[in-house]
Amino acid sequence: MLEKLPETIGHLLGHQRAGLENILFNALDLREGTAKITLTSPAFVDHGPIPAQYTADGAGLSPEIDWNGVPSCATSLALIVEDADSPTPSPLVHAIAVDIDPKRLQLEEGELQEADQGKNTTVSLGRNSYLRQAWLPPDPPPGHGIHRYAFQLFALADGEPFGDAPGRHELVEALRTRAIASGCLIGTYTRDNRIRVENQDAARETAPASTAVPAMD
Repeated sequence: MLEKLPETIGHLLGHQRAGLENILFNALDLREGTAKITLTSPAFVDHGPIPAQYTADGAGLSPEIDWNGVPSCATSLALIVEDADSPTPSPLVHAIAVDIDPKRLQLEEGELQEADQGKNTTVSLGRNSYLRQAWLPPDPPPGHGIHRYAFQLFALADGEPFGDAPGRHELVEALRTRAIASGCLIGTYTRDNRIRVENQDAARETAPASTAVPAMD
């Protein structure tokens, strides 16, 4: 959707970012007095780039997320994925999933896809920032630089059940009273590198055979 925005707009918005301090994992400061959950993914390493197939430039699948360290007393798990660098007052919500079985150790690839597409049968999806029960693939504005996508998992104790399609606010209220463990995995994505590579390929195609094309930084 945003890939067609002029790169100049991304540059103009460069200093407008929600901030990593405002993702739920940091803003609620639940780590003090709670257990630590370790999150990993076979698709990317922590603070490493997310492959294009999981973004708006590819198939747009949600990546596999694995974890360990959930306390045995947890009654459910909740996941939220936020863009810490969206040019918005608060981080853009890319997915929410609640009532995840605490015995589970992963969410499989594509498991956060939109429920009405018939692809999701195992998790209860909340609303992303576009008010859809779906995975919103990373889609940063060209020229805006690197975006950090925070996959945050929380273990919950007993409490009031979630409503249908809970949003960020409802999740925050539940975490304040029910969270007993938390973990975070960050993946990055930028359209800047993709643009530079495409420009380099175009230069190679148009350059004379005897002319060397300088390597791009």
